[in-house]
Amino acid sequence: MKYFLLFLLYLTNIFCFSQKQYLLYFESNKANLSKTELKTFKNWIVANKNSKILVINGYTDEDGSNNFNDTLAKKRVDFVFELLKNKILIRSDFKSRSFGENFVQSKNKALNRKVVVFYIDKKDFAREDEILGIKSVQENKLNKPERVFADAMQIENSDGSVSKILLDRAFMKTIDEAKVGQKLKLENLNFVINTFIVTNNSRPKMFELLSVLRQNPKLKIEIQGNLCCQPVDRLNLSTERAKAIYNFLVFYKISKSRLSYKGFGSSNPMFALPEKSEDERAANRRVEILILENE
Repeated sequence: MKYFLLFLLYLTNIFCFSQKQYLLYFESNKANLSKTELKTFKNWIVANKNSKILVINGYTDEDGSNNFNDTLAKKRVDFVFELLKNKILIRSDFKSRSFGENFVQSKNKALNRKVVVFYIDKKDFAREDEILGIKSVQENKLNKPERVFADAMQIENSDGSVSKILLDRAFMKTIDEAKVGQKLKLENLNFVINTFIVTNNSRPKMFELLSVLRQNPKLKIEIQGNLCCQPVDRLNLSTERAKAIYNFLVFYKISKSRLSYKGFGSSNPMFALPEKSEDERAANRRVEILILENE
């Protein structure tokens, strides 16, 4: 009995830090609340303005088709979310999950027509991820497999011969571990003057990017072209150069859904135009990749 009581106390301590719930009930086939329920919910919002919403789940009863009920559940979630928006803090990566009738039904249908709002009090904000069971960044890194990139790669030349090119493993690892929103310059990626033809000595950089995309299927990027010297990109070279890298990756079977490209001309210079030196011109004349997704 003593151990049982200790176990109950342990569970009580855990649930003191767990998310709380607020339930709203809807009339049959309705996606909006009754006047009484709406008034009560608005009072709850005012009283809990310092809380934080984690998840909103929508449910329906079994009347109607599955598709109808799933749509109705989503509408109920949307209705509740609009009432909460800008009035109470909501987790930035919160996802509304609508279960339709795919949950354990109560015999009382009125209890199945509901939306459940999961939230936490301000005192538990620091333990938000712990409550949700989200692993820390450090934990995720420990569980993420370490990708080992090759020092060199053999490639076939246009004349059918085979060449061995050296690869920058450190740079490939930087791309692989880059965070969403981060921009990385493709160093030593050069083009024949006034064209979008990549010079021969720049080929390793393209294959480095290809290698990372092959090994990391969750990686999505936007290729961005930038020019130097001229305020107007009359030949649209910045776009064509970004597109050249895009076409190279697509040729080697990287899915188009993981790639996009854009040219900025000279609108995003690292150094003001006109540049004062060749180093400044080289810095402005660049191709960068923007990380769109990377798990």
